[in-house]
Amino acid sequence: MKYVIVGGNTGGAGAAARLRRLDEGAEIVVLERGGYVSYSNCSLPYRLSDTVDDTQKLVLNTPEALFAAYHIETRLFSEVVSIDRAAKEVCVRDIKQGRTYRERYDKLFLSPGARAILPPIAGIEKADVFTVKTVDDVARLYAFLRDGNRRRVSVIGGGFIGIEVAVNLREAGFQVSVIEAAPQILRTFDDDTVQILQKEMYDHGVDLLLGDAVAAFEGNDVLLGSGRRIPGDAVVMAVGVRPDTALAQQAGLACTERGAIKVDANYCTSDRDIYAVGDAIEVYNPLTHHAMALQLAGPAQKQARQAADHMCGRTVRNTGYIGSNCIKVFRMNAASTGLTAAQCEQEKIPYDFAYVLPKDRVGIMPGSCTMHFKVLFEVPTGRVLGAQAISEGDATKRVDVVATLLKFGGTVDDLRDLELCYAPPFNAPKDACNYAGLVADNLLEHAFRQVGVAQVRELVEAGAYILDVRPKAMYDAAHLKNAVNIPMAQLRQRLNEIPKDRPVYIHCRVGQTSYNAVMALQGNGFENVYNVSGGFLGICYHEYFKDMTQKREPIVTGYIF
Repeated sequence: MKYVIVGGNTGGAGAAARLRRLDEGAEIVVLERGGYVSYSNCSLPYRLSDTVDDTQKLVLNTPEALFAAYHIETRLFSEVVSIDRAAKEVCVRDIKQGRTYRERYDKLFLSPGARAILPPIAGIEKADVFTVKTVDDVARLYAFLRDGNRRRVSVIGGGFIGIEVAVNLREAGFQVSVIEAAPQILRTFDDDTVQILQKEMYDHGVDLLLGDAVAAFEGNDVLLGSGRRIPGDAVVMAVGVRPDTALAQQAGLACTERGAIKVDANYCTSDRDIYAVGDAIEVYNPLTHHAMALQLAGPAQKQARQAADHMCGRTVRNTGYIGSNCIKVFRMNAASTGLTAAQCEQEKIPYDFAYVLPKDRVGIMPGSCTMHFKVLFEVPTGRVLGAQAISEGDATKRVDVVATLLKFGGTVDDLRDLELCYAPPFNAPKDACNYAGLVADNLLEHAFRQVGVAQVRELVEAGAYILDVRPKAMYDAAHLKNAVNIPMAQLRQRLNEIPKDRPVYIHCRVGQTSYNAVMALQGNGFENVYNVSGGFLGICYHEYFKDMTQKREPIVTGYIF
């Protein structure tokens, strides 16, 4: 059996290694058009800050090492230009030698990845525009920025690559502007949680320009649709990628409307002897029951293994993908999994959320940090739909827990009842996951009602009755402008001061004491009371970035963080 693999990075290298383990006698040939095989795509931005202090450290394997370990023949600078499905051959262009030849296959594996999008913007051909997609890309950008007095970089696009590039360039001392046409960065986070990350960018001196698109380039200066000019010495284009499927389309393989290669549950294309994985395909989302694009290394490696298994006659159980992801934004560790609120609304899934702000470990432990943790769940089933966590502490652990639950169709009751490790340096007896499950359970039981931090500005501007149950010293330090302060310790003695003929919105610092206040008021005959999830701390995080960048009137007398 002869396997020919097109693309030698995440998917291709993974499939080659798996095929060798399953078939010692097979002939395996990997054809890679670039100069590297099996490199760490996700680490590329970290070269810019010298977190990765040598470009060669990004390269995880070499053709020589692959041959020695797996007896796999890897040919670099070898571009597959066409597929002859009838003859079961590919036409290969040797880029260095300038010649073409044909290579026979029994099974063909496509892992061509995706190409960075370079939109046809006026003046782009005269600007120093870079992408960060390959080792060569990042090496060129690194060298360019350090050649001469180049200090200002404009990053176009606020997705994962754009933000990671911006963070690493800022940490390297460059002046950085991020331009994003959408109203927020990182759309795997909701508006209420992403504000924490946008504040972090702002606090570290990144000029974050949202809701504004690039209109043109004048040299390396960026002209925006708003008329603003962003001066710069270089431009990094990170507006997304497009599946690199021209080869598949020319060969007549079925593709989706969005240009991805169509595959079945075994990653087999419309030709039973050709498989495809990675950025060039779409995957099944078991939460929405729809296909989706997913440019992540972890899923690509899993797909490669399963495709190789199926090639060798093994049974594949494709459970789909939920898109778990994480990112480090300066001090903040952020992670998300499953669906966002916007996706729930788009899919018309009835949902609610639990937004809690516990500590990531016992509060008296050194390094204890507040965690912003949001879990979305279906109403009325309680099925968990997604989660987002942001903290200077261990945010990814909590999202990993929810991601595991999602794969097994878990509910908020399961989240509530999970038995997780506890010791004061690592966790609290009631983990953030348990805490969110308890809150969600109470919401499903209609034990109380809530409003989110995103609704508070509207309440303040409408003159709603907002009750602040924090101690007076905390209230005096900073509070919502029209909030009434009745500390929790005095609440039961001052019930006559609280109106019963209008809604009462109650907050504390993070949402726990105010929940207790809600329950106390309900127990005393108050029927129209709401807890403000996230509390005053969540409100401050939600409001700060927009207040600072939009120069709008704050709804708070001061911010606490």
